[in-house]
Amino acid sequence: MLEDTVRDVTRRGRKTQVGGALPGGRQFGLCDVWVRFVADRGKWPMGSATLQITRDSMASVTTTAPLGASPKRSQRVLDLIGNTPLLEITRLDVGCCRLFVKLEGQNPGGSIKDRPALSMITAFEREGRLRTGGTVVEATAGNTGLGLALVAALKGYRLILVIPDKMSREKVLHLKAMGAEVVMTRSDVGKGHPDYYQERAARIAADTPGAVFVNQFANPANPLAHETGTAPELWAQMHHDVDAVICAVGSGGTLTGLSRFFARVSPTTEMVLADPQGSILIDVVEGRTPRAPGNWLVEGIGEDFIPPNADLSRVRRGYSIPDEESFRVGRELLHREGILAGSSSGTLLAAALRYCGEQREPKRVATLLPDSGNKYLSKMFNDYWMADQGFIARPACGDLRDVISRRHDEGAAVTIGPDDTLNTAYARMKLYDVSQLPVLEADRVVGVIDESDLLMAIFADPSRFTDCARSAMSKRVETVPVTAALKDLLPVFDRGHVVIVVEGKQFLGLITRIDLVNYLRRKVG
Repeated sequence: MLEDTVRDVTRRGRKTQVGGALPGGRQFGLCDVWVRFVADRGKWPMGSATLQITRDSMASVTTTAPLGASPKRSQRVLDLIGNTPLLEITRLDVGCCRLFVKLEGQNPGGSIKDRPALSMITAFEREGRLRTGGTVVEATAGNTGLGLALVAALKGYRLILVIPDKMSREKVLHLKAMGAEVVMTRSDVGKGHPDYYQERAARIAADTPGAVFVNQFANPANPLAHETGTAPELWAQMHHDVDAVICAVGSGGTLTGLSRFFARVSPTTEMVLADPQGSILIDVVEGRTPRAPGNWLVEGIGEDFIPPNADLSRVRRGYSIPDEESFRVGRELLHREGILAGSSSGTLLAAALRYCGEQREPKRVATLLPDSGNKYLSKMFNDYWMADQGFIARPACGDLRDVISRRHDEGAAVTIGPDDTLNTAYARMKLYDVSQLPVLEADRVVGVIDESDLLMAIFADPSRFTDCARSAMSKRVETVPVTAALKDLLPVFDRGHVVIVVEGKQFLGLITRIDLVNYLRRKVG
């Protein structure tokens, strides 16, 4: 009967011919589509709609809400957590597949971690363990801390965060700006060491009256946030058709929550792990005894232990992604798709692209972009940082130009002219975080001005900031020819100077102690 046909199309989706009217009376033609409804919410994917089954088995769709209607207005920032957009990747090579990414950086705190942060603090409140004026303590790689900082600030809690010292400067400054108390600890020690960030956070919580230790790695409210929030959203946005989901593990909450949900609603959906090279989780997924953990620069994912929240039982395959590939793919995502996403997003997308490239039949694949890239501008989106890490290769010259990190002939050196003011010198030192500036005239070094020169010039008379650099610079310039050996740099460093490299009389660049360290580190991989 007609009513049964409507229920059947609504419940399961049916390939049928669809036609109808768009707002303004414009018509769209008949075409074959899959008619799908989100049954539990009664929403048509294009907005609310009326489905009519005609006697000749055609269906027509009439929209009842105008396209582009204003979104629902929220009363609180916390109401904006979740319901993040889904976007299809169209400008990267996905083979025969279709790849969709969920933009978790659109959460108000800038990452997917807003979801468990709100869930875990709400659970403490519900259980009576966190009261007005209480203290929240957590060990975090940054994004959970930002989510907790957002929720704690709006709810009036004190927040103490213990973070590893490999975190980006932007994340640390963001945390402090939100009012969090940041305790920095070592990133080169493993679980069980007293300076390991989780061990230290647990001690601080135990020693602080009225404090709760969030412990995202074992807190059940963490995966619950994704099982009841992230996963149903993704399922609805993918129109109940998902062949594979690529996930990473930091605390384990995202993968566990999504895998539990999809095990119920779509058991055939394949769960795939994206793991930074050096993490042990790929070994667990592939059935090997975990190797000794390595080091990686991607932030927020990968572990040297199996978090209690990480249920890997439904994961059948994974990809180990080196840092270089993660950063390269993350930068390519910005250049090709216009999406500024973070380093872990690069890992997830790289794994998704590998997965798609291996398929021989079309599949619908989804992954998450956990955070925005604006926290990584000083790292993965900084060409100099990438070069220092060995991820951007420059043609080898076979001389000291290979050691200079910011070469003058490439327009990268920070310099000043002799007629520039001392205020200009001061501003460039502050902007580029350097303590010395070569003074150039027609590409020739005529002097050097450092912090000491600047201080001596203006100490007795601050109005001298308007004087020219020539009046305060040191004219005794010690240069090193570009053909000099590395050992020739050490005496210059011993005298407290930076190395000024020249070719003939032309300035090529500076070499600092850390430039030499970076060069030697790259030599050993």
